[in-house]
Amino acid sequence: MGYDLKMRIWRGDQSGGDLGDYTVEVSEGEVVLDALHRVQATQAGDLAIRWNCKAGKCGSCSAEINGRPRLLCMTRLSDFEPTETITVTPMRTFPVIRDLVTDVSFNYEKAKELPYAELPPRDPDGKRRMAQIDVERGQEFRKCIECFLCQDTCHVVRDHEENKPAFAGPRFFLRYAELDMHPLDTHDRRALAQGAAGLGMCNITKCCTEVCPEGIKITDNAIIPMKERVVDRKYDPLVWLGNKIGIRNKDYDGRTEV
Repeated sequence: MGYDLKMRIWRGDQSGGDLGDYTVEVSEGEVVLDALHRVQATQAGDLAIRWNCKAGKCGSCSAEINGRPRLLCMTRLSDFEPTETITVTPMRTFPVIRDLVTDVSFNYEKAKELPYAELPPRDPDGKRRMAQIDVERGQEFRKCIECFLCQDTCHVVRDHEENKPAFAGPRFFLRYAELDMHPLDTHDRRALAQGAAGLGMCNITKCCTEVCPEGIKITDNAIIPMKERVVDRKYDPLVWLGNKIGIRNKDYDGRTEV
């Protein structure tokens, strides 16, 4: 059964903009992206929307719906009352290009700062082996579709633009954790996570976990374990004592202490 949906859609570009009011006919079972496409087809042919798969796997159609970061293709109209006005705005943390499309290149620049995996030599038969239980530890993190909703909702950068140079954000803390938990990776990223990536600026409010469309427990399974590993390495009294009595130990950046 169809009905007339009232929408408010942000229209504009980097120089500014405002919300526009639209009424569009929708049908049962549709998602917000369907409604936007119908507005685009019938009323606003120049409406800019970024999307690709419409299956919640490409991460392209990220926006804010009634103020909450969500995927347009995974937000069902049935989540709202038929009489409710749905407001769609671009992700607030990133610069607007036009309408609902934002410039997310900040995330790609942060990705360049993260050291790739450093693997040990292969076994004599040319293979590398690791236990299945170790593989499973990081499997959850590989579900990330890079929608950047976690980045958008993180108040460390959402409310403080000046933090961006020193803060990588939850998507990349997830990646740090994934690589740090890799059973064969030999690179120690803990100093980098704490320093250049700004791990210590995260105060674990779990807002990133709440908006993740893949249900990844970003805070509990990635950020908190990384914080614990940094603290253990830096403040563990046994490590401190070992250094004091002359046991050789590697510092964060890989240098050898005597």
